Amino acid sequence: MASSPHIRYGSLDGLRLSTGFARLPAAFHTRLPPTPLPEPYLVAGSVDAAALLGLDPALIDHPDFPALFAGNRLPEGAEPLAAVYSGHQFGVWAGQLGDGRAHLLGELDGADGPWEIQLKGAGPTPYSRFADGRAVLRSSIREFLASEAMAALGVPTTRALCVVGSDTPVQRETQETAAVVTRLAPSFVRFGSFEHWHAHDRTDELRILADHVIDRCRPALREAAQPYAALLRDVAQRTGELMAHWQAVGFMHGVMNTDNMSILGLTLDYGPFGFMEAFDAGHICNHSDHTGRYQYRAQPRVAYWNLYVLGDALSALIGRPEEVKTIIDEAFPAAFEARFLQLMRAKLGLATARADDTELINALFGLLQAGRTDYPAFFRGLSQLPGTVETAARRRIDAPVRDLFADRPGCDAFLTRWRARLAAEGSVDAERQAAMRAVNPKYVLRNWVAEAAIRQAREGDFGGVAEVLTCLRRPFDEHPQLAHYAAPPPDWATGLTVSCSS
Repeated sequence: MASSPHIRYGSLDGLRLSTGFARLPAAFHTRLPPTPLPEPYLVAGSVDAAALLGLDPALIDHPDFPALFAGNRLPEGAEPLAAVYSGHQFGVWAGQLGDGRAHLLGELDGADGPWEIQLKGAGPTPYSRFADGRAVLRSSIREFLASEAMAALGVPTTRALCVVGSDTPVQRETQETAAVVTRLAPSFVRFGSFEHWHAHDRTDELRILADHVIDRCRPALREAAQPYAALLRDVAQRTGELMAHWQAVGFMHGVMNTDNMSILGLTLDYGPFGFMEAFDAGHICNHSDHTGRYQYRAQPRVAYWNLYVLGDALSALIGRPEEVKTIIDEAFPAAFEARFLQLMRAKLGLATARADDTELINALFGLLQAGRTDYPAFFRGLSQLPGTVETAARRRIDAPVRDLFADRPGCDAFLTRWRARLAAEGSVDAERQAAMRAVNPKYVLRNWVAEAAIRQAREGDFGGVAEVLTCLRRPFDEHPQLAHYAAPPPDWATGLTVSCSS
């Protein structure tokens, strides 16, 4: 049987990494090998991420796979390094940071271009700040599942190839075990990568980094009259669109420091994240965020602020501060608003745009807020409802949505308004319902779902992780045998929290 044309690497020995970031001057990184992980074993792997690399998915089960992606042996051409960057953390300048527990191995050419391969949790680096450089099984499973879930939801994100575990003890709040998650991205350059050189008045290095990003990831910008201004505009636009995706899908990052913001507009660094369940615009998913800086409603505003910080760093290359501000003010709000309206119209099954759509969407969010309604369950339920219904049958037919609300009259009023909007554009139920089910997931990575899989994995059973991944990589499918993963949290999980150590 012939191999798939998408498979470029049919054996682990055939992997040949190239280097991009490693070719930058020595000041940009520190070269050092990963610290071997004792007796590594596979916890989970993503066939979808493997496909991005052109990697035969059967290799995930190869006995040498865990050692390779624990950092115990290196593929040919690897030049492992840890990158330096700086950043603002919780709005305060933190100075020099860097890859404190991540090693960039190099790049692998996939079907759509090169992917950087990074091992997170592979041991200490000069930027570890006295930490052990390790990740734990808990956080590694969470990042793995979230990365692949967000990709399946259509949200720009880094990817995760696998989690490799070890029984090696690691001390956090309690004693846990070590793990390494393999992350993929076209580039892991961050806003903070530019802040670092700006803070040291190193314009030459700032230009080298900007040229690296343009030439390798955004080559079309080289044709612009002012390529560095074009880069800032591109980042502002993509960040605006990313925030629209986060808000529409109900994702909360939890720690939007500038060193966690991707220059490519990707979701980067999954730590204390969360997906909205009982809707609360003021929800704080990070237990360490004592002031609520990164609560759900604040995410677009924080991204805007972070872009101003990036713009300040790039101002030495662009010119006048007024020009930098104008670029951001023109690009970010317009991109956010346009994409957010587009996504919300799709979630509501609206095929056309009307001037009062913003008012309709705001009314819905007010209703969800008042009722603390389960966010994914509401939209999934709405996807099943007909556009017209006889008055006598309305309560019965609408029950799957109405029963999510204590204020049923309020829900009825919204559904009446929604149906009038559908009628105004001549909506056809079968087509609309199919379209809505294709954008309103039945499954998101609820905290209790991740926690249940983690608890099972701690006992050496990784079947729960595999089951959850089955739902998350096809979140719009029904998966009737796994429908319990779409349920609100059980009693044991109502008090779950996550923090920066997650």
